[in-house]
Amino acid sequence: MQGIGNQTNMSYNNLCMLPDVHLPEGLKMPKFNLCDRCGDPVSHLRGYCSEMRSVGGKDELLMAYFSESLSGASLEWYTHQDVSKWYAWDDMTQDFVRHFQYNIAIILDRPSLSKMEKKHEESFREFGLRWKEQAARVSPPFDEEEMVKIFLQAQGPTYFSYLILALGQPFNDVVKMGKMVEEGIKSGKTMSYAVWKSNTEDIQNISISLG
Repeated sequence: MQGIGNQTNMSYNNLCMLPDVHLPEGLKMPKFNLCDRCGDPVSHLRGYCSEMRSVGGKDELLMAYFSESLSGASLEWYTHQDVSKWYAWDDMTQDFVRHFQYNIAIILDRPSLSKMEKKHEESFREFGLRWKEQAARVSPPFDEEEMVKIFLQAQGPTYFSYLILALGQPFNDVVKMGKMVEEGIKSGKTMSYAVWKSNTEDIQNISISLG
């Protein structure tokens, strides 16, 4: 498909990926878990097929609805595919898994998770959720106590100094505590490590000068 500036054909038949497939009248749209970049593509396909039990495994309907389970990068990938090469559901799924299988190859291990850093633009809660999603893919799985220990190892000095008291607590409670620390830093009620270090150095320099 060409760009808008090149007078793209905006007809239904040109824009619709599968214009010849007619969905059954009255078929209720399932509520899918949307896949952006997809962790394990096979897991996404299993969840999708479970939601599509009502169509009885019909290839044309599975293919027609599949884009409804995609978002972001995966939806962009789908819309750039040549659907004429997909003669059956298996053809589509093989391409889908082949494209997103790199997600399986980059599953983090325990040492990597202990070094996983919070992104500058994400909140502590978002970091906690992202970290736990990766931790859930590690084999053998964590128990709650080990998960909290390794999560604390991934923290910077400020959060670590406050959250070390949360050892033995459930992971979700640790994330809640981290969120409180974050709010305290923003409001000025909690001193960050950088400020504490700077104040300590100033005091030491004053002491040296007085000496």
